[in-house]
Amino acid sequence: MPARGLPLDPRSRAWALLAAATCLLPLLLQLPPELGIGMAVATALVAVASWRRPLPLAMRLLLPLVLVAAVLSRSHFAFGRDTACALLAAMLAIKPAETFTLRDGRSLLGFALFAPFATFLLDQGPVSLALGLVGSVLALAALGRLAELESGDTGHPLPPWRRMAAVLKLMAIGLPLALAVFWLFPRLATPLWGTPQRAMARPGLSDHMAPGQWIDLLTDDTTALRVQFSGATPPTSQMYWRGPVLSNFDGRTWTQARWLQGIPAAPVRPGPTRWDYTLEVEPTDGRQLVALELPTSIPDGTQLSLDYGLYARQPLTTVTHWRMHSAPPAAFEPQLRRTLRAMALALPAGYNPRTLALARQWRSQDGNNDAAIVQRALRLFHDSFGYTLATPLAGRNSVDEFLFEQKEGFCEHFSSAFVVLMRAAGIPARVVTGYVGGYRNPIGQYWQVRRSDAHAWAEVWMAGRGWVRVDPTAAVAPERIYDTLADRAPGAEGLLGAWLPTPVFNASDWLRRGWNDFALGFDAIHQRQLLQPLGLDELDSGRLVALFCTAVALALFWMAWLTARAEHEPDPVLRAWHRLDARYARIGLGRESHEPAADWAERVSLADATAAGQLRQLSWRFNSWRYAGREPGREASALIKALDRHRPGR
Repeated sequence: MPARGLPLDPRSRAWALLAAATCLLPLLLQLPPELGIGMAVATALVAVASWRRPLPLAMRLLLPLVLVAAVLSRSHFAFGRDTACALLAAMLAIKPAETFTLRDGRSLLGFALFAPFATFLLDQGPVSLALGLVGSVLALAALGRLAELESGDTGHPLPPWRRMAAVLKLMAIGLPLALAVFWLFPRLATPLWGTPQRAMARPGLSDHMAPGQWIDLLTDDTTALRVQFSGATPPTSQMYWRGPVLSNFDGRTWTQARWLQGIPAAPVRPGPTRWDYTLEVEPTDGRQLVALELPTSIPDGTQLSLDYGLYARQPLTTVTHWRMHSAPPAAFEPQLRRTLRAMALALPAGYNPRTLALARQWRSQDGNNDAAIVQRALRLFHDSFGYTLATPLAGRNSVDEFLFEQKEGFCEHFSSAFVVLMRAAGIPARVVTGYVGGYRNPIGQYWQVRRSDAHAWAEVWMAGRGWVRVDPTAAVAPERIYDTLADRAPGAEGLLGAWLPTPVFNASDWLRRGWNDFALGFDAIHQRQLLQPLGLDELDSGRLVALFCTAVALALFWMAWLTARAEHEPDPVLRAWHRLDARYARIGLGRESHEPAADWAERVSLADATAAGQLRQLSWRFNSWRYAGREPGREASALIKALDRHRPGR
């Protein structure tokens, strides 16, 4: 039977399946939870059901169709790198159903090694790296087991720890070269190519807001950004991280006026307070950034829109760092152009008639006092409304339903209803989205803003002051806040929250931040500044290339030396025997690789009778030591000395 058709024994198959599952694990963790859990269950069921015999052909044809349909349905038939990664995971999940021969095992392991690398297209965190390394080590160890099966040397298999140690030793040999390439290979300020966009968007700030849309975002406890202040820190109640501004309303959905992004920022007179800080933004694949209200200067690679939305010029596909300066405004666009005023007062016809009637009533009662109308709306929310995430689906007149029937909701409902009230009363208003507050991590002394800190508030335009922030959600009486995530420390709830204390999550995020700075944030600028801690100036291109070539040469020398050293025979008796063979080889009487020691001695005696007797005796002693049980140390030392003293012709 050809070697590739050899059936896998249970131990070899177990090695292959375990290694493939470990490689698949980090990829599953990056998929949407329902897809990841479904594929994990499918992998386990396929492995168990096909352990003794292949699955029926109909089942093997049906499984890929079901999994592919699930992936495409979840991605709404849009293709991106996450869709491709999910399809790879689906194929690996069902591959064990046809893994029964040596060739099948090698195919499974070869494809499984793609999974950790696909994971890095979705996440480059330390957990993904650690799981990917474990999976790769197991896959290489499993390939070693399959090599033993092919050679027939399975009678005395290596213990698992020995097999793993051999793989780790090989990886350690190449580690210096990998580090040299990572740290010193000249990096471009911008990549030559980019990665495809995601098809299954992760929760994050959006350019639109519709009733009920934010539920997933408000329950997502992952980190959106980290903030390190230099100098004074604003109170948490003033940490409004400004994101997309939504000015257009169609009766149900608020959207951005995208044409404002091409207009220079509106005039602002900053107040006396200043904030100096650095943002570390987790990847979102979009271009939207946030800043404390309002930025007084922006970093390179960003732009401000007329309404002070901040955007990166390139998609945020990796962790990025931005140095920012902000100040609360004393006056924000005090002169409002006619076109912008009309946009900030526009309401669609035929929606929310009761809300419009209430706003007109307030206007008739308060006359031209815009501030009084604002206070009326805030008192209404304070006296009669509650905060909750458990809200029913909205109908056609969503604002009417919220104000006059359910009277409970979250920031999405409050901000939308407030702005509609203001516009109906003739006050220019718009919705602003972003994050509010943050959690101060005592390890590292930085602020962590989570996606669950997402918030929507309002801005109204007041004569002489311009745009003024109003947070209608904050007007709700504390006793009617039924459930909120705003003050929850990371990890206080969720799957592991009941088991792991908050300090564990603090340490975990601190380590993630360090990883971001150490590895993911290492770009062309940081590379040029690599040796500054040693007192050396910024590396120019020539010095960087010279340093890279030197490091690579040293790493290659290290690899060659270790490889050559590994080829040396560790047993001193065998080394002495090989030295004896080398001396005879110089006169053309070296031992053939297939030739036993006694036969070699007889052949040498025909050509060199002088040395025949002593060589026969040495070959007999060597055979006794080699095959009849090794001699104690003293006898072995005597044999080594005798082998080293012997010379051809003596």
